[in-house]
Amino acid sequence: MNRNLQEEIEEIEEAEDDYVNSQSWTVEKVAARPDQRVGWFTQTFPPIAVCWLILLVIMGLRIYFASLWRESESELMAANRNLKNLNDKLCVLENQITNLTTVNQELEKQSQKLETQTHELETRNQELETERNLKGQIQNMETTWNKVNVSRAQWSIDEYCPKENKVSGRLCKACQEGWVLNKSSCYLFYDADPPDQKTWDEAREDCRGRNSDFIIIDNKDEQYVIQSNSWHDYEYWIGLRAEGGRWKWIDGSDLNESDWIQDQPPTDGQCAVSVQDNRLKQYEWISVSCAERYRWICKKKSLSV
Repeated sequence: MNRNLQEEIEEIEEAEDDYVNSQSWTVEKVAARPDQRVGWFTQTFPPIAVCWLILLVIMGLRIYFASLWRESESELMAANRNLKNLNDKLCVLENQITNLTTVNQELEKQSQKLETQTHELETRNQELETERNLKGQIQNMETTWNKVNVSRAQWSIDEYCPKENKVSGRLCKACQEGWVLNKSSCYLFYDADPPDQKTWDEAREDCRGRNSDFIIIDNKDEQYVIQSNSWHDYEYWIGLRAEGGRWKWIDGSDLNESDWIQDQPPTDGQCAVSVQDNRLKQYEWISVSCAERYRWICKKKSLSV
């Protein structure tokens, strides 16, 4: 583009030189004839003036367009430089974005690791807290158990070996006060009146609270003890109840002497009571609902003295 514009300017300059030379030759030719000078000048001046005017316009346009071209070229070069600078900056920004993306990915990985570690630490902390609570509970239970054992030991001493007086000291017995001794066992016949009578489960809990359990009658000698110490026509809970269509003692053993209880099939929810029938002069076991309320008999081993 720059070369074509320069060639056009050179052609315009050559045309101007040719025109000036031709005019000089014409003037010389006219001057050779003085008598025609005035007429010739009058005829040729307007075209010459027009030509000069055109030439001036062309030169002005040439200068104007040359100026515009230089300004445009300067602007284009400045714009080109700006674009190049912007391109360089964009390249730098792209590199920075790439680096930031890589850094962000690394940070996300580290964040995920930290979250995992935090979760693991929280889980471990909960486990430690639970373990600490359990240790505290165990210590409290051990302390309580020790106190209970001491209390039970003192209670046992006081129950089995009560202080008679300051002189004679303690006098130990095989069974506590109110319990009946038979060989190596102690029996409690709880003759509660109807307001204080209990269901089978409630009565068994009472026996357990006395470090004993329901009586299990597995021999004639023990049956005789019950007959001898039971009130006539009073029903007492014993450790026998129906489970799975069979009569079972509280130690899990089956009832062997089936003729000792009423002749009726065992039904779950039924328990046995012992009765000394004074009218019939006989002792028997009767099947009743476990939810009924009766007296009860507890049994435990005697103290060796």
